[in-house]
Amino acid sequence: MSYLDNIRTFVRVYELGSMSAAGRDLRISPAVTSARISQLEDHLNVRLFQRTTRNLTPTEQGKAFYGGACAVLETVERAEAEVMNLTESPRGSLYVAAPLGVGRRLVAPLAPEFLAQYPEIELRLRLSDRTVDLTTEGLDMAFFLGQPADSTLRIRKIADCQRVLCASPDYIDARGRPETGTDLIRDRHECLNLRFPGATEFQWMLATPEGPQRFAVSGRFECDDGDVLTDWALAGEGIALKPVFEIADHLRSGALVPVARRTPPVPVQMACLYTHRRHQDPKTRLFMDFTTDRIGRAVREAEARGVAP
Repeated sequence: MSYLDNIRTFVRVYELGSMSAAGRDLRISPAVTSARISQLEDHLNVRLFQRTTRNLTPTEQGKAFYGGACAVLETVERAEAEVMNLTESPRGSLYVAAPLGVGRRLVAPLAPEFLAQYPEIELRLRLSDRTVDLTTEGLDMAFFLGQPADSTLRIRKIADCQRVLCASPDYIDARGRPETGTDLIRDRHECLNLRFPGATEFQWMLATPEGPQRFAVSGRFECDDGDVLTDWALAGEGIALKPVFEIADHLRSGALVPVARRTPPVPVQMACLYTHRRHQDPKTRLFMDFTTDRIGRAVREAEARGVAP
């Protein structure tokens, strides 16, 4: 397996553009990563990367080798998947990404039961509200809220998630209760924004009598962690746009109160993203089948629990 490991390491270095990043991704040391690339270069008698103290770029030979290396790995993965389908013994590492709120509340609680059923699978769960790239980040699947930018990905829909604009009673007492998206802008309400490097959505999509419209809200508070926005809203710092399933208990208790109810946020799709090749892996299919129905039910139950009077 040494040569195959070298190829796998090369592909991750190529895709991530860094020896250290590839090592972390593969859970090997920088020394082992470098040694594998050197062994592969010695075997091929070419330089695959140009290295400086600050940059690592593929050579022409490295660019030419990448396509074939990916094909080799895909062939091996396909063969392993066929064997595991026959033996009904899926194994290996499963790399899954999810937004923070979805991952913490819906995906992570399901992991122990799934891994108990399949003891030879290792789950690597990565949580972030930023947009992820399945290919370059080596992911098998990713849970997603919204619409994916990459149209080549396969989508398995889980649910249409209701969302709400909400604030604490203290904020409403101090600033008043807006009724529409126009009120948010006209009265210069403090809107709590979810933003992260590379984010393209800086407006709130609200349902109006004329149809969905974007409202360019503003505020002094922003963060790349949706739970921080919830904490700020609970503290009376502003208005947050949140999926109902994330704040159902706060809505039920009255700690957060819906606002701008005449122009509510449009629902957002929750889905699972994967590539066709990844779906051929039985452990990916098993985890998708195991989680999607359960998550859909949990979302619907939370939405019913969080309906405000």
